[in-house]
Amino acid sequence: MSTLTAERVATRSAARRGGFLTHTGFITGRWLRAQYRSPALIAFTLVQPAIWLLLFGQLFKGVVALPGWSDSSYIAFLTPGIVMMTALMTSGWNGTTFIADMERGVMDRMLTSPVRRGALMAGQLISNGTTTVIQTILVFAIGFAAGARYDGGVLGYVVTIVVSMLVGTAFGSLSNAVALLTRQQEALIGISQFISLPLTFMSSIMLDPKLAPHWVAVAARYNPVDWAAITARQALSATPDWTSALHHGLYLLTFTLIVGYLSTRAFRTYQRSV
Repeated sequence: MSTLTAERVATRSAARRGGFLTHTGFITGRWLRAQYRSPALIAFTLVQPAIWLLLFGQLFKGVVALPGWSDSSYIAFLTPGIVMMTALMTSGWNGTTFIADMERGVMDRMLTSPVRRGALMAGQLISNGTTTVIQTILVFAIGFAAGARYDGGVLGYVVTIVVSMLVGTAFGSLSNAVALLTRQQEALIGISQFISLPLTFMSSIMLDPKLAPHWVAVAARYNPVDWAAITARQALSATPDWTSALHHGLYLLTFTLIVGYLSTRAFRTYQRSV
């Protein structure tokens, strides 16, 4: 390949990347404006994780007395789990915004415009990621007020926030894909609950899998939500096992990238079915 040809290829590639980033910025701004015009929705998404943390914290606090339980504080064990549970449950509703766009005809206009399909997906996920960050900070604040303490320092909190965003991105992408494929809010809600509830209870969000039936412990090994909880707890601990945290974090990142790619391709299926 000649030098001139190589420069042209590089220039076109840069232009495509710039276009994607520009489109993503516009889509992100659109969804952020829509979010902050709904104060009731903001209040609900912030209050919900607080209720979960306080409710489950009181309901299951007696598990620390069970033989084999290694943590002295259940609220400290539970808080990172509630962070991941919140990211999972909140992201399950992502697709409802896509369905609203379909019903108003906005989605069809978007897909006939020059906006990149990946930007349509990424912009919406980034805007929802801001909510995930706020929810994570709130859960930690409530956990701290309830007595949870962590020795992992700032790095531990940063890792937890990043991991929660990966959970939100992965299952937000999946929710958007289901919306594009079914185009029905009822189907989306049903499928979301069918996926999120088993993933929640077959993980270490509320209970160490070692204390659960053997099949639950086995299922947890292949559960992306459990990978996230393990990564966060390791990063927050006084003596983190960074090998375990890195392995589970990479599993989660790989899962997120695969789901994001496949979900973006759902736009093609939607366009063919319209």
